[in-house]
Amino acid sequence: MADRPYLALAAAQVRSQASYRLSFWLDMAGNLVVLSADLLALLVMFQVTDDLGGFTRPQVLVMFGITAVAFSLADLAVGNIERIRVYVRTGTLDTVLVRPLGVLGQLLAVDFSIRRLSRIVYGSVILGVALHLAGISWTPGKVLLLAVALVSGALFFSAVFVATATVAFWWIESGELGNIVTYGGRDFTSYPLPIYGAWFRRLFGFVLGLGFISYYPALVLLGEPDPVGLPAWTGWAAPLTGPLAAVVAALIWRTGVRHYRSTGS
Repeated sequence: MADRPYLALAAAQVRSQASYRLSFWLDMAGNLVVLSADLLALLVMFQVTDDLGGFTRPQVLVMFGITAVAFSLADLAVGNIERIRVYVRTGTLDTVLVRPLGVLGQLLAVDFSIRRLSRIVYGSVILGVALHLAGISWTPGKVLLLAVALVSGALFFSAVFVATATVAFWWIESGELGNIVTYGGRDFTSYPLPIYGAWFRRLFGFVLGLGFISYYPALVLLGEPDPVGLPAWTGWAAPLTGPLAAVVAALIWRTGVRHYRSTGS
């Protein structure tokens, strides 16, 4: 199998991390604290208001949960690509390029962190509780949409991780820029679009496509019309943004790799 070397590298990382059990479990707990802080911020808002952008707490929690699961899946799979600026600066990337394996696959495998699995579990619990509290009338179509939306959202966030990390090929100290787009995008998609100003909503929600990750699929699941005014079928088509983002990120990545010139010391 073509992916066997990458799986072997990732498995070696998992065994290495699990061998330090105290550190492993402390990191797992730390990941939960980060997500808990985001959830707490949302719940605090509902202490002073009954709705956000016209949506109740369970409804907003559905959006929050979809984002949490999708982002956590992407973070587990490709989040460590953020370290590429370190590899470029130290010249470590050169050793990756001379191996007879794909560059991106190697970078994802050699720094794979199983500790991030706790974020997926936590996000799944939040989403499950939110879906129950929202009282959704389930149909086979909605079940399929939820599954596809989570995969598409994970693909979209993965594309964002890769695309923003690629900037390091031109600008090594690009970490803060990447964080603004990746983690800022996560925060943006955790809330309903109507709470944002019109220009902000158009730029990030529609031009960058962040509004299609959780907001529009959630509208279909909740059976709610869009206050922004887009038709109901938008939620069903929203998952198409994931594959489109992946194609764009792949093109950016290939351009970056071809542009790279050794900068190691």
